[in-house]
Amino acid sequence: MSGRNVTRTIIVETPSRPGNLGRVTTAIGQSGGDIGDITTIKIGPMSTVRDITVHCENDEQLERMLEALHALGGGIRILSVSDEVLKAHEGGKIRTVSRMDIRSLADLRRVYTPGVANVCRVIREDPEKARYYTGIGNTVAIVTDGTAILGLGNIGPLAGMPVMEGKAALFDRFVGISGVPVLLGTSDPDEVVRTLKNIWQGFGGILLEDIGAPHCFEIEERLKEELPIPVMHDDQHGTAVVTLAAVISACRRSRVSLKDASVGQIGLGAAGLAISRMFMAYGVKEMCGVDTRPDALERLERYGGIPLSSVDELMARCDIVIATTGVPGLIRPEQIRPGQIVLALSNPKPEIEPEEALKAGASFAADGRSVNNVLGFPGIFRGVLNAGAKKITHGMLVAAAKAIADHTPEGELVPHPLDPQVHVKVALAVEQAAYQEEVALA
Repeated sequence: MSGRNVTRTIIVETPSRPGNLGRVTTAIGQSGGDIGDITTIKIGPMSTVRDITVHCENDEQLERMLEALHALGGGIRILSVSDEVLKAHEGGKIRTVSRMDIRSLADLRRVYTPGVANVCRVIREDPEKARYYTGIGNTVAIVTDGTAILGLGNIGPLAGMPVMEGKAALFDRFVGISGVPVLLGTSDPDEVVRTLKNIWQGFGGILLEDIGAPHCFEIEERLKEELPIPVMHDDQHGTAVVTLAAVISACRRSRVSLKDASVGQIGLGAAGLAISRMFMAYGVKEMCGVDTRPDALERLERYGGIPLSSVDELMARCDIVIATTGVPGLIRPEQIRPGQIVLALSNPKPEIEPEEALKAGASFAADGRSVNNVLGFPGIFRGVLNAGAKKITHGMLVAAAKAIADHTPEGELVPHPLDPQVHVKVALAVEQAAYQEEVALA
């Protein structure tokens, strides 16, 4: 799930007296902004200069916040406002680099002609050796048609490229996988499947990203059936893995048995349906769901879930409620039952604010800011590539969710996404699950 939509770095000068930084941060908070990093640039006898990163929902909220800061007076000054996000993307976020140092003719002969011909012959005789003598076994295609980019909707594949580059950068940073963005000029399932069937041999796996419902379901299912490499739609299964991990953590804190609880999913789009399937794979006995679209309810029922007629019915019946509708305020405080666990995951505005849910009687409540897919997809693909698995199964995904939950610090919902150990733990859990499934089938 994505966070706030507008990020800016504000350089603020304050008189070197106690309390002035507090005045600045209070003005930002009261204007509805979220504060990220605060970095002190200069401390002088008369003034202090700081970089403050702020996140806002839109440009209008940013303007209100800047006006509030200007109004503080008392020597507090805004020196500059910069868009660090755009600056960070200049020239792109990824590039291809050689793993070999080529400084002599001998080097050239080894990595290219004539030496490379021998490697080609080896692979021709045994295609499996391409995993070891090329980068294919460590490369994942990141594929989008641009129809469901973050919360922006159908803005096209080219506009989605920054997201694909971001995924590639995270693959490299956390698990050493080479991610290659692939932008599709079609959303037709037949053409998408045909295209990927024609290029799959250059990749060890395929990560589908920001492909809208309902065509995302058909594309993923067909590719999983027709290709001999692992395929995963991150907006479905990556989100579901991290959501399951968060609910496992919430249940531990609330002393609730997840498998015996009645779980309700509000919104059965790509993420909502995958969450429902993930919870059933975990062992939840009663998985309910509600959606305005009859086809979504039918899809849930086919997978073993229980379609309900309204949000009111779901709220009255379920012990744990998850919402992914994108409709702010959909859940009303009066619908909350004492002791319910409520995860309203839509960004930037949840279906109910956590504070409201807790005040209404929920034992635990959270929004989507913590449920970040980056906790899941790097380690999942590292694990399946290490195991040489040809498919990503629900058993592997449940193992990933358990690993995330087990690595969650006391008092937190999920681990910090920059904790390198969580990706190691997820990869190991997925690799072990893959081996266990292979043994069971043998």
